[in-house]
Amino acid sequence: MAGSLIMDVAVVAVLGLGSYRLGALDGRGAFSASLLGLAVIELGGTYPFLALLTFVVMGVLATKYRYREKKKKGLAQSNGGVRSWGNVLGNGLAAVLFLVLEKLSMMDTFWAAVFASIATVNGDTLASELGKVFGKRPRLITNLRPAKPGTNGAISLEGEFFALLGVFVIALFAIPLTVYKAKMLFAVVVGGFIGVNLDSLIGATLENRGITDNNSTNFLASLLGGLVGAGVFYLLS
Repeated sequence: MAGSLIMDVAVVAVLGLGSYRLGALDGRGAFSASLLGLAVIELGGTYPFLALLTFVVMGVLATKYRYREKKKKGLAQSNGGVRSWGNVLGNGLAAVLFLVLEKLSMMDTFWAAVFASIATVNGDTLASELGKVFGKRPRLITNLRPAKPGTNGAISLEGEFFALLGVFVIALFAIPLTVYKAKMLFAVVVGGFIGVNLDSLIGATLENRGITDNNSTNFLASLLGGLVGAGVFYLLS
């Protein structure tokens, strides 16, 4: 038990240091990510940890992709794409909360919530970062009027495609944890995809009014996406 914990601490510490050295996270962000990663692996084991790690890798790659072009257009992530502790918690805290509920209840319903919350933030990151590059006719999610790329709440067909791709990749990690594999896959994909679009809706309304910021928007969307995923799985069971 102690040996396993030491190994887990070593793994998340190395990954946290690597994210700092690669410029994905600043010091506080790397430390927060290490703590969050340790919580995920201790509460949920290998598969949710790998899902979260996949999100980090895909998010970094999507952020860095054609970064100079995005920066030139004023669409790039601030601070050179380096994220801090607020972004880490905004993207990962909901998954930890759902893992606690799964640990207490031992119900597959909360596995669906865990992975749908991670799928939400992964799909949202890909939709945002790659949609800025490939999105041709973005429109506001609230009224479908044309919008400038990078506008809070703007969506595009290309962005929706990348969102679905990001959601599906994360959903694959949930399959080994249940005998209801098709139901789990469907629930996580639906929850994650709805969560991505709820993120856009919150961005176009609450965030634009200053009620939320980017980090709290991400948290709310991932929480709601997780709840949708759990609800869909429960209704199918």
